[in-house]
Amino acid sequence: MGNIKRFPLELVFWVIALVLLATANSHEHHFTLCPLANLGYGGWCPGCGIGRSISHIFHGEFTESFAEHWFGFPALLIILYRIYILAKKIKTFKILTSNR
Repeated sequence: MGNIKRFPLELVFWVIALVLLATANSHEHHFTLCPLANLGYGGWCPGCGIGRSISHIFHGEFTESFAEHWFGFPALLIILYRIYILAKKIKTFKILTSNR
């Protein structure tokens, strides 16, 4: 039971999020969690387009990615680094607990 508390749910979240973005059709408009867009605000939002930007990167459409949101490349790198850190923690934890 103690292992469940130590399991990084954040790792699962990020991996699923990237898999969904990699399989999404970035050319179709889809559901958004943005409260401004859901309220009908048509102006600029700092987060809108990052998901589509990352999806374009996965499909090799780099100019479209940059056109959707300039922060798509850095966001993907940050997420991949976070996944690496969380996976490294799991590996380190397993090594430490197996030596007991």
